[in-house]
Amino acid sequence: MDATNVLGEPLEVCGEDPATGFYRDGCCNTGPGDTGAHVICSRVTADFLQYSRLHGNDLTTPRPEFGFPGLRPGDRWCLCARRWKEALEAGMPPRVVLRATHSAALEYVSLDDLKKHAIDLS
Repeated sequence: MDATNVLGEPLEVCGEDPATGFYRDGCCNTGPGDTGAHVICSRVTADFLQYSRLHGNDLTTPRPEFGFPGLRPGDRWCLCARRWKEALEAGMPPRVVLRATHSAALEYVSLDDLKKHAIDLS
């Protein structure tokens, strides 16, 4: 079955430079091994990256052993749904790309909250 986004449409690519997603396929696909539910496509900001680092998840330091180049503000990345929700509750959520956010995100956060922070709604 093809993956769907939170709008019920086919899941779009989140980011390929750097390659994101649990499977590093550029999409926020998920599966049984993805215990972190890396399903929310976000455009990260400096504030969010600092917030994440201060809360135990340094996304800026390259980790070549995992093929991770480190993120810079403006990069698009499939975030863990729980981390995004935590940032939302702290008033620090990065913007969201709804068309590239997997429908599984709705198990963790509401569509209304995602829409409030969407960059791809007209």
